Amino acid sequence: MTHTPRTVDDSSATLAPESLCERQSSPNSPRKLEKFCRLCRRNRRGAAVVEFAIVCPVFFLLVFGMIEYGRLVMVQQILTNASREGARQAVLDGATSAEVKTAVTTYLTNTSISGATVTLNPTEPSTAGYGEPVTVTVTIPFSKVSWLPQPMFLSGTYTLTASTVMRRESVQ
Repeated sequence: MTHTPRTVDDSSATLAPESLCERQSSPNSPRKLEKFCRLCRRNRRGAAVVEFAIVCPVFFLLVFGMIEYGRLVMVQQILTNASREGARQAVLDGATSAEVKTAVTTYLTNTSISGATVTLNPTEPSTAGYGEPVTVTVTIPFSKVSWLPQPMFLSGTYTLTASTVMRRESVQ
């Protein structure tokens, strides 16, 4: 078996101008592909609007839900701190319920929260004996502290409550 070398015909290596035209009009030519892409773009003009209309309500529901629950956690922490401040005031010798309520409302006012209810147990902290517990409870409806005009997930009946118990520090 002998191997004969092939010769390359140089005349087929250069294409005539008419063969270029035929090549461009072939089914895989760039012009046909460009025309097809333009046709696809024209048929999808409203697709972004439809996709946005489907995704938008879900997106805004998630965003407002995060805002609402974030505000809930923030206010709950503020109420906890306010009740702690009130309890610190209540366990001191000679403390009155008015001073305790003033300490709590001042703390809440400084954080732009108003309308909370402060409850003490015992009602007058000075009546508690040495080492007896004094409880300060702060409550507020979530509808009063929500940043949204109408709470979506946490209806107006949801109430935030924070309570702190400390032992009385009076002289024996």
